[in-house]
Amino acid sequence: MFKKILIANRGEIAVRIIRTCHELGIETVAIYSTADETSLHVQLSDEAVCVGGPKAMDSYLNMKNILMAATALGCDAVHPGFGFLSENATFARLVEECGMTFIGPSGDVIDMMGNKSAARKLMISAKVPVVPGSKGSIKNAEEAVTCADEIGYPVLIKAAAGGGGRGMRKAFSKDEITQAFETARAEAKACFNDDEMYIEKLIVDPKHIEFQILADNFGNVVHLGERDCSIQRRNQKMIEEAPSKALTPLLREKMGADAVKAAKAANYANAGTIEFVLDNKGNYYFIEMNTRIQVEHPVTEMITGIDLIREQIRIASNQPLSLKQNEIKLNGHAIECRINAEDFKHDFRPCPGIVDSVHIPGGLGVRIDTALYQGYRVTSHYDSMVAKVIVHGNNRLEAIRRMRRVLEELVINGVETTQELQYLILHHPEYIKGNFTTSFIENNLDEMVR
Repeated sequence: MFKKILIANRGEIAVRIIRTCHELGIETVAIYSTADETSLHVQLSDEAVCVGGPKAMDSYLNMKNILMAATALGCDAVHPGFGFLSENATFARLVEECGMTFIGPSGDVIDMMGNKSAARKLMISAKVPVVPGSKGSIKNAEEAVTCADEIGYPVLIKAAAGGGGRGMRKAFSKDEITQAFETARAEAKACFNDDEMYIEKLIVDPKHIEFQILADNFGNVVHLGERDCSIQRRNQKMIEEAPSKALTPLLREKMGADAVKAAKAANYANAGTIEFVLDNKGNYYFIEMNTRIQVEHPVTEMITGIDLIREQIRIASNQPLSLKQNEIKLNGHAIECRINAEDFKHDFRPCPGIVDSVHIPGGLGVRIDTALYQGYRVTSHYDSMVAKVIVHGNNRLEAIRRMRRVLEELVINGVETTQELQYLILHHPEYIKGNFTTSFIENNLDEMVR
């Protein structure tokens, strides 16, 4: 087992990792930017080191400074969390070259699965269902038109190196293809410094279902059930839950088996997520794999009782999986609300500022993952998520009612947040029935904010 781990991240996920490390008796090193000097993860860690200025490029994406800090302080492993360098193959390789362990998959696997076009080819060879689309990358708008004409409209133009909804555009007719392609490619270049593109058939109003997998270095792979992440805005998830009301036990077994098959095809090791879209006829298709811990991992932890960060650390330290597939049970229902510092009544405008006061709710089946405290400054330099509110109930309705109660109690004063919108969603009749897809917010936002 590792003796000291550097957490190459910030905010609530850094706090989350630090807590598990301390429970395992592992010392931690936090990194921080000059804007995060008084952040909670800095205060909770055994040691902390400033790695640069407030811009992410100068600090949390500064590989040189991060690796210098890790080696100078005698760390034997690095946990990247999510975002920032978590899916950067170069960083993973450099960690290993510096004599430390990267807590995640190898750089080669990150490269392969991070390129959505390459991942798609791999899934086809593994006989995992994929959305109909281009056989490889699309070089220009002319090729995009030809491909779209072949697979039929509507289509989704996607960046091969994309993520978080960036480098992605829809086209519903031939007239829209050229502009959509060029816009998506320009965004991909700006966000990922990679303008390789591909095209898929757009599955209209699908469910977004993802399966959590764990894989060790000995060929053992298990899945921990699914998460329904269909409540999204512009491909950014807002509410996640597990299990999904849309899946029958038979469909869950089938999708879970394909998720395991996908991980094995990639020779994957550590925690990862296989993402599918599910249409209204029960057909599902692989769309991508996330080679890191997910923001929404707590809902899986709540229904399985498995600490995913602990499992990541155990796998990285070359220990076998602690559970077999038949030992994993899904108990009750869990829901997570991502609370963002955004003004949803004004096109989700970011709302940085100082948190004047905060009250964190509690009670049975309640978990709040956050780095907030009174006087905390929400900066404009990083992602706007300030808290994750997670609840567990014996069934879905109990979980919904518990989440409503928790959102009623939660107080974050000083910045606007999405808390009210999520409270309204939890009262919407179609959400309560489970009749929602990825277009739910788009179709119902005006009605809810009136």
